[in-house]
Amino acid sequence: MEINTNRLKRLPPYLFGRLKQMTLERRRQGIDVIDLSMGNPDRSTPERIVDKLCEAARDSRNHRYSASRGIFNLRREAAWHYGRRFGVELDPQEEVIAVIGTKEGLSHLALALIDPGDVALVPNPTFPIHIYSVVIAGGNVLSIPMTSIDHFLPDLSEITTKLWPRPKVLILSFPHNPTTLTVELAFFEEIVDFARRNEMIIVHDLAYKDIVFDGYEAPSFMQARGAKDVGVEFISLSKSFNMAGWRCGFAVGNRNIINALAKIKGYYDYGMFAPIQIASILALRHCEEDARENALAYQNRRDVLVDGLNRAGWQVEKPKGTMFVWAPIPEKHREMGSFDFSMKLLEESEVCVSPGVGFGDKGEGFVRFALVENEHRIRQAVRQIRRVL
Repeated sequence: MEINTNRLKRLPPYLFGRLKQMTLERRRQGIDVIDLSMGNPDRSTPERIVDKLCEAARDSRNHRYSASRGIFNLRREAAWHYGRRFGVELDPQEEVIAVIGTKEGLSHLALALIDPGDVALVPNPTFPIHIYSVVIAGGNVLSIPMTSIDHFLPDLSEITTKLWPRPKVLILSFPHNPTTLTVELAFFEEIVDFARRNEMIIVHDLAYKDIVFDGYEAPSFMQARGAKDVGVEFISLSKSFNMAGWRCGFAVGNRNIINALAKIKGYYDYGMFAPIQIASILALRHCEEDARENALAYQNRRDVLVDGLNRAGWQVEKPKGTMFVWAPIPEKHREMGSFDFSMKLLEESEVCVSPGVGFGDKGEGFVRFALVENEHRIRQAVRQIRRVL
């Protein structure tokens, strides 16, 4: 039986899954591939968070269905976290919802906001779910080049003035995956003004709020004046506390948008396993120092990788945020394209990276390194890449 709906036709093969499979196949052959392709944290969740999970899991009262919105104490803790961290006041009852990871939250939010034929503006390149959540919902995606922060808003304004009907949603994420571009709060102030003028909803994915370097602090979209009037923001515990497999995140902001997401989620899920939510309260309340130590580990890995590549003749800039390095393909190999160059690195240096084209056509000419191996392994990866260069 062949299943070939229009929705499935609009979804290309998941390029990163293909690379992962090729890496696994080579490892089965006994080849030691250093996998720097996927942003999958390799460090351990802080022990006290794990201990709290185990304690809560032993209480049979926590084994029942939970709440799709998330238990109130967790939502209240997320609101308090925004107050301490960003000076933003949130109503935990109406302006905060727990999601089973940001991918789930974005996908269900797209179903709540996007009707077939609606247009969403999405940077190019970008994290794939920002595009395909809209596609799955039946909407159309219009790409905005993400080549530099200075050009983004002018390009956005120019493109929008030529469109009718107006785009409904703008999806952003800073610090940005994959380009690692960062912004200051003034950028979000301009985005709020843009959204008001164009009657547009803003969705901001703040996945890397804690993975920042060299004194840079990532602003929250919610800090911009009037942000709650026009949009929402997602945060996640995945990267900050190495809790990627736990699938715990939040959407916060405009209560009408939050309630729309809650209505959709109410039909799809019963929320996270309650012990995960209980342990996540502890993470938000007591583990900010763990998040800072985690960021320092990524910063050290960044320095080892970038300094090593530069010494090898591959000129790469150091990012101020995210767990990635966005590297222009060396000139002598650029005509190959990002996928073939990534294959060359996999086959000849036994290092797996992500081709830039997997994040959108504007990502062509780049590859993305994920800082998901320790410093010793990253040094080894650089030595093996030097052979190819």
